[in-house]
Amino acid sequence: MTIGWAYWLLIAVAIQRLVELARANRNTRALLARGGREVGREHYPLIVALHASWLATLALLTAPDPPVNWGLIAVFALLQVLRIWVLASLGPYWTTRIITLDDAPLKRVGPYRFLRHPNYVVVALEVPLLALILDLPIPALVFGVLNLILLAVRIRIENRALAARRSSGAATYQHPSSPLPEGEVDGQGPAGEGLRTHPELAQADNKSSSASATISVAARRSDS
Repeated sequence: MTIGWAYWLLIAVAIQRLVELARANRNTRALLARGGREVGREHYPLIVALHASWLATLALLTAPDPPVNWGLIAVFALLQVLRIWVLASLGPYWTTRIITLDDAPLKRVGPYRFLRHPNYVVVALEVPLLALILDLPIPALVFGVLNLILLAVRIRIENRALAARRSSGAATYQHPSSPLPEGEVDGQGPAGEGLRTHPELAQADNKSSSASATISVAARRSDS
């Protein structure tokens, strides 16, 4: 008995989710140990239930070897590349829960320089896309809509939790390539990365220093 390619694909996605969940749990414990706090805990079981039922439904309804749509498969593969970029950019700060460090700075890194919530973009697209790859348009619509509703709730909670941190450090700036000794990298900045002054302020300081030096030289000449 052979297993169709659709089941192999679902097995690969399930393994991916389990590996990511283990990493997220490890990061969550580390962030909580540093003084982080979880917000929006109430909606998290709904997200877990949605994704588990999504994969289970696809496994139950799919044919072992549905028609192959290479275009959809290519888009799904590109989304996985973006997912890996997100995880690599956030590093130890990536979690499946909303964990915030109130005193930690914010900064833009990786895909967060271009999108505010790239990870949620990936999830919003891949949930219906995987169903369409398996030639299941109705589950694609149902789970796609349910997923968008939960993401809207999650994003609202996350933005509210980060609003105070965004406003508290608005007067400072850090170049995106400058490393932080400590801080949460969540793509909502820049706000609070007070390791460097804004380049325009630094340029103004340099001009002021140059002007002061010129005046000092002129004064010495006039005294002589």
